[in-house]
Amino acid sequence: MRAEFHELWHVRRPQVTQAVSEAAAQGDRSENAEYTYGKKMLREIDSRVRFLTKRLESLKVVSAPPSDPSKVYFGAWVSLEDEDGNESRYRIVGPDELDLKTQLISIDSPLARALLGKALDAEVRVQTPTGEKTWYITAIDY
Repeated sequence: MRAEFHELWHVRRPQVTQAVSEAAAQGDRSENAEYTYGKKMLREIDSRVRFLTKRLESLKVVSAPPSDPSKVYFGAWVSLEDEDGNESRYRIVGPDELDLKTQLISIDSPLARALLGKALDAEVRVQTPTGEKTWYITAIDY
């Protein structure tokens, strides 16, 4: 998020501002598509910068493992096995880091909430859109 903020504020915004300035110098702004598009891009960049600024102020980086690594907490990699013997592995991350392709699930998700505080071999039940599912914790890593 810091990298995105830096890119938007120090690279993209100055480029778009320069383009808007050049488009404005061409004369009639009411029929100048480059000017209109540039202003729209500036609004989008500023909106995203405001969001990132507020978000970065409230985030806390967790760099140390928990005091009890035998239980599931934020940042844990959790290996699960369902009732059919299918195995899966997820890491519990913040909502901004969510990426199911790389097995990163949000701490706000029903599965992550059910896993928090559980220990190895615990049974976890989660209500899914297709009904209740049960998983068993087979490994916890930090």
